[in-house]
Amino acid sequence: MMADFSQERLAPYACNPADTRGRLVAEPESPTRSCFQRDRDRIVHSGGFRKLKYKTQVFVYHEGDYYRTRLTHSLEVAQIARSISRTLGLNEDLAEAVALAHDLGHTPFGHAGEEALNACMEPYGGFSHNDQTLRILTRLERRYAEFDGLNLTWETLEGVVKHNGPLLPMLPGRRLPTTIAGFADEWDLELHTNPGAEAQVAALADDIAYNNHDIDDGLRAGLFTVDEVAELPLVGPVIRQVCDLYPNLERSRLIHETVRRMINAMVGDLTTETRRRLAEHRPGNAAELRAQPLPMVSFSPAMWEAHGPVRVFLRQRMYRHFRVNREMSKCKRVVKALFDLFMAEPNTLPPEWQRDISLHDGDADLAARARCVADYIAGMTDRFALAEYGRLFDMDAKT
Repeated sequence: MMADFSQERLAPYACNPADTRGRLVAEPESPTRSCFQRDRDRIVHSGGFRKLKYKTQVFVYHEGDYYRTRLTHSLEVAQIARSISRTLGLNEDLAEAVALAHDLGHTPFGHAGEEALNACMEPYGGFSHNDQTLRILTRLERRYAEFDGLNLTWETLEGVVKHNGPLLPMLPGRRLPTTIAGFADEWDLELHTNPGAEAQVAALADDIAYNNHDIDDGLRAGLFTVDEVAELPLVGPVIRQVCDLYPNLERSRLIHETVRRMINAMVGDLTTETRRRLAEHRPGNAAELRAQPLPMVSFSPAMWEAHGPVRVFLRQRMYRHFRVNREMSKCKRVVKALFDLFMAEPNTLPPEWQRDISLHDGDADLAARARCVADYIAGMTDRFALAEYGRLFDMDAKT
């Protein structure tokens, strides 16, 4: 007899596993885990998730073991998302599944790798990590006998695809990413609505994690100083509070105390503002919450205002720091060189990837080849991409 996973403690607007819209390919559910727990477990056991260990967040993997990777970032986002979901009466397992999956589609070398691959793929429909995440979850993970992908529930896939908000209607001149558009024809993810509350939580947990942890990594890497971030709203008051409480605190402890208190402040603000919105709009179930014109999960206006200068500072002083720019410039050249070579000489791809493409030169064949090459490169870790580049371009390297 299957266990009851309805979870009476859930708020009425939470995604209840008892009300799931199911999986695209029907299969018996687990007697010991809810459908969302099972989704989370499939993500954790996937090959794409394991590779996040050697995919960069900002720094290339060989710059030091202390800096965050896509894997550690995803775990931190999941922890924050679970905590917020518990406080708000949402489904922690679904929030965790969306958080753990949200970065699966990232290329090696972070946003620099994505920018380079998108430029290469511009004639063939472009490239985005969110679209690539759906490709991994529905196509590229080939582990199960009865289906490609992980066959996740509608709620998890919807949450991953729309975790930053509705995708429809598109802005003039924009188009839906290739995989998302094709999948939506097969299974309607309601791209015109907001996602469920759990996905909204995961999206803002992502913001909380990467902003605070990028400050942590940037300070430890010496890209900027404590005195410089002390001039920022949100950060400065926290630093002064810590210094008042603990005079002469060593620098490493000061950084950690500041970051954890900032996370607490942002989480507290989010839960307070979200409760206010829920009390005002009173969605009676998950569908009503999705249909709201604005997200129900949000920071307060004051927090958004304080958050803005922090993001601008990080963009200018960290993501565009000349040391980071130099590394990312090299990484972009690696991605472009690999793409150009595999497109011109697809017989240099590993045999299992050659089987997925035609070696003819028609336009349709070229588009399919480009997508396959993009899949191969996007699935690389930082260190594998550098090793593959060496094998293909260094005459002394062993292939």
